[in-house]
Amino acid sequence: SKREIKMRKLDSTKVRPLKSEQLLHIEDHDFALRPGFGGSPIPVGIDVQVESIDSISEVDMDFTMTLYLRHYWKDERLSFRSNKNKSMTFDGRLIKKIWVPDVFFVHSKRSFIHDTTVENIMLRVYPDGNVLFSLRITVSAMCFMDFSRFPLDTQNCSLELESYAYNEDDLMLYWKHGNKSLSTDEHISLSQFFIEEFSASSGLAFYSSTGWYNRLFINFALRRHIFFFVLQSYFPAMLMVMLSWVSFWIDRRAVPARVSLGITTVLTMSTIMTGVSASMPQVSYIKAVDVYLWISFLFVFLSVIEYAAVNYLTTIEERKQLKKRGKASGMYIDAVQAMAFDGCFHDTDVDMELSAFSEPCEESETRTSETNLSNADTTRLKRKRSLKGNVGRIILQNNHAIDTYSRIIFPSVYIVFNFFYWGLYI
Repeated sequence: SKREIKMRKLDSTKVRPLKSEQLLHIEDHDFALRPGFGGSPIPVGIDVQVESIDSISEVDMDFTMTLYLRHYWKDERLSFRSNKNKSMTFDGRLIKKIWVPDVFFVHSKRSFIHDTTVENIMLRVYPDGNVLFSLRITVSAMCFMDFSRFPLDTQNCSLELESYAYNEDDLMLYWKHGNKSLSTDEHISLSQFFIEEFSASSGLAFYSSTGWYNRLFINFALRRHIFFFVLQSYFPAMLMVMLSWVSFWIDRRAVPARVSLGITTVLTMSTIMTGVSASMPQVSYIKAVDVYLWISFLFVFLSVIEYAAVNYLTTIEERKQLKKRGKASGMYIDAVQAMAFDGCFHDTDVDMELSAFSEPCEESETRTSETNLSNADTTRLKRKRSLKGNVGRIILQNNHAIDTYSRIIFPSVYIVFNFFYWGLYI
């Protein structure tokens, strides 16, 4: 009434409304209620422009995205007269005095509105009451990732928008321009992922206490770049497996060389596996990289077991030969110990007969050359001739049959495994 308006003017304790507020008649309406309260649900259109995807975290299973979120609705209470039919634009100070949609991000962990140099909020009001409300937001939200094919995987994540207080009876969220409501910056890129697609979709969410709500989805698919993991995991694992095969070409009596090579490759494979696991969440299922690394570790481990079998069978073979020659028990034991621990080659025709005492190879050869010079020279000439003429036969004789088969079986099986692995996961 006129009396109430007069009392408001006389009340000096109230702040005088701004000219824009007078033009929009903000003081004359209760903006705690939504537009069209009690009637049909108010439609609120949404469009989003993705500025950047800042990070993807496998350990936390989340992503961080910066975007421009724009709302469109009509509130006749904000209509005003305009001779030129021009809109009015405001900053964030007017937001607290009018009704705005209470859209929030489902499964959000952290989010904030940028406030440098002032809050990045824009409100534009048209003469007929149509409103555009725009925000610049950075949000971190959950992404339920499946690592069963890691690092050959493709992850599908989504950012979900929904009204917190108003269900579908009061507010209807929809994409303002359909599939074109979602736009992205052309320069968006990630270090470990290639963005395959962005898409917009909508649906409904049900809560047992409050009912059905409109929900909008920003979907995007991320395909992982594999080259980094090839250099950091797969290629070193391949090299360690192939390095373990070098043991098959080393003399079976060179115990220190073959044992140290096997232990080194096993420890290196363990380090590679530990490094990969440290950068991944502790999931309860097996990942693709785990399959490859564990199979590679098994090949390295079997190469060590292979030499254990070769060494054991060689020892048994030498014992049988010494028994046939009727060696004394003391000489027999010392000869076997010399073969097993000094890491030197003992020819069955010359060295085993002359090294009855477990002395170093160089000392035994020196004493042999001093006592039987002519026999040693003759033996050396025979060895040189045989090496020149039959190198392959000599190598086969100095290695056990298991080594010969391992040179073929191990690489063949590993090549077949790689063929099936990359064919299955790529």
